[in-house]
Amino acid sequence: MDTLSYKTISANKETATKEWVVVDATDQVVGRLGAKVAKLLRGKYKPNFTPHVDCGDNVIIINADKVKFTGKKMTDKIYLSYTGYPGGQREITPARLMAKPNGAEKLMKRVVKGMLPKNRLGAKLLGNLYVYEGSEHKHEAQTPKVIDINTLK
Repeated sequence: MDTLSYKTISANKETATKEWVVVDATDQVVGRLGAKVAKLLRGKYKPNFTPHVDCGDNVIIINADKVKFTGKKMTDKIYLSYTGYPGGQREITPARLMAKPNGAEKLMKRVVKGMLPKNRLGAKLLGNLYVYEGSEHKHEAQTPKVIDINTLK
C-alpha cells in the first residue's frame, strides 16, 4: 500500500463550513454548557477540524439568565479581575454579576473565554458567540438551527 498517496487535508478560511446554531441554556449547568459551547466555537465536533483555523460554528445562546450552578457556587465562587493599579484586585460572585445589567451575558462570555485558546484565534472565536438573556434573538436572517446541547459529548 502506497502511504505517500494519502495527504492530510487542512481546512482554511475559505473551505471552512460555518453554520449558525442556537443553544437553549435553560436549567443547564454553567461550566458544562460553557465547555460544549467552546467546542462548538472551535469546530471540534466537525470532521475537518483544524487547530489553527476558525472552522467552528457561530453560536447563539438564549435564556442565559436561566443557567444554574451546582452546590453553593452561585454565592461562594469568586471571579477575580485586576485593574492594573496597585491594590486594584477586584472580586465578584456570580450572583452579584447576574444582578448587573447584561450580567448573564457577561457571565457566559467569561466562562466560555476561559475554555478557548489564549491567543488571537481564541479572541476571534469569542466574537462568534452571541448571548441573550431572553428567548428572543436578532439573528433570524441567518436561519440558525436549534440543537440540543445535551446530545453532545
